[in-house]
Amino acid sequence: MTLAALAAAAASSSANDVEPGVLGFLVVAAMGVALVFLLRSMNKQFRKITPNAAAADGEQAGEPAKAPAQTPE
Repeated sequence: MTLAALAAAAASSSANDVEPGVLGFLVVAAMGVALVFLLRSMNKQFRKITPNAAAADGEQAGEPAKAPAQTPE
């Protein structure tokens, strides 16, 4: 290809190129900021959970969990 053909190909393809621009960057940046706040909130909620979930349900910590009731066959 000659230099003129390369220049013509570059000029024609640039008219059809789609770029995200500033709006795309702002959307991605806003999603990133929202993700950071959501992760912080999730970690805060996880810290509130008691380590012994059975004790929070009213069961004694020393007792083993009851087996589920079986249906008669």
